Amino acid sequence: MRIRGLMIVAPLIVAALMALSAAARSQRADDVQGPPQNGRFGDPTLTGRNLQNFIYGVIKSVESDEIVCDKTEFGDNQAFKIDKKTKYLRDGQASTPNDLKIGDKTWVKIRKEKKTGDLTALLVVTGELTADTKIK
Repeated sequence: MRIRGLMIVAPLIVAALMALSAAARSQRADDVQGPPQNGRFGDPTLTGRNLQNFIYGVIKSVESDEIVCDKTEFGDNQAFKIDKKTKYLRDGQASTPNDLKIGDKTWVKIRKEKKTGDLTALLVVTGELTADTKIK
C-alpha cells in the first residue's frame, strides 16, 4: 500500500517542483519594470551605455599633438595622439582643445594603429553628462 501511494505522490511532487522552477526562471531580476531602485543617481545604464567604448582618464597634460591621461585602464601617463579629425565635447556641447584643463575627468574614444600600437583620440568628452546627452 505504501509503495503504491509513493508511486502516485512522487510524480506529483516532481511535477510541482518543475513548475515552480520554470516560474522562477521566467522572472529574472533585470526584467523587473518600474522606477530604478537607486533614485539618487538615476538609471546608471543610460549614461554608461553612451560611454561604453571610451577610455576613462584624468588629464595630466595637453599638448598640440597629444593628451596625456592618468588613471586609465592602460595605467598612468597614457598618451593619446590628437589630429585634425579629433572632436571635442564639453558638457554635451562642441568645444575645442583649448577648453581641456589639467585635472579634468575625460572619456576618450580611440583608434589603435595596427602597426605602431599608437592610440589616436577620435572624440574627447569632458564635463557633466546627462542621460540625454547624445554622443556620436
